[in-house]
Amino acid sequence: MRDDRATLSAKMTIAKPDFIEGIAKGMAVLESFDTERQRLNATLAAERAGLTRAAARRHLLTLAHLGYLETDGSYFWMAPKVLRFSGSYLASSRLPRALQPTLNRLAAQTQESFSAVVLDGEEVVIVARSGSYGAPTRVLAYGLHLGARLPAHATSTGRVLLAGLGSAELSQWLKGRTLPRLTPHTITKTSELRQRIAQARKDDFCFASEEHELGVQALAVPLRDMQGHTVAALNVVLSGGHHTEEGLRRDMLPLLFEAAREARALL
Repeated sequence: MRDDRATLSAKMTIAKPDFIEGIAKGMAVLESFDTERQRLNATLAAERAGLTRAAARRHLLTLAHLGYLETDGSYFWMAPKVLRFSGSYLASSRLPRALQPTLNRLAAQTQESFSAVVLDGEEVVIVARSGSYGAPTRVLAYGLHLGARLPAHATSTGRVLLAGLGSAELSQWLKGRTLPRLTPHTITKTSELRQRIAQARKDDFCFASEEHELGVQALAVPLRDMQGHTVAALNVVLSGGHHTEEGLRRDMLPLLFEAAREARALL
């Protein structure tokens, strides 16, 4: 489990003279694009990035000039060039490469889909995933592709990763946070989420049913390094809504625990 010395987003502290405001604003504009808003004009980008319209427009035009955005003259959208960042991460990061063989083995053994996920702010991000061998692939509303971002509060992996935070970090993460309701089953009260996170810490796993999408259930366990720090989460996702928690715990939990134990020396 991570201790209180770790930070929520692994941000390093730098001196004010070393901070380049322009880069920060440009990244804020890029991060304004998501599944809800794939196309933005200067006004929308300004609202989302917390900039003036004039500043947002300049950043949009610059990013388009550099090839990271495409435009029709009024609206802007992401260009394929932005994938250079994710491609470089997946090619160079040790975590996805170390876990991919384990995910593939689990999928071949069970004909289900498995993912490795990390925490990034209020969301979890899929950094490695298996295929679904022999089983029909269902396209989920939130997606299960590499780089997909899911709400941490409504996912099994999110709660496992939050359970790995120190007490001060978790309190900071929960402080003043709004928990959007995604389905009728989504937990939206901070006090209840805290209880679920505490239970995940006690159990060393988490089961979530139809909280981020109807008909989808998931079971997750933490992935720890040799120092005992939770660095990622491993989960299996099943669709159809007919799986019971008892059945998943019986059939899948031993496989997840064993995979996590084997992966520990690689993390």
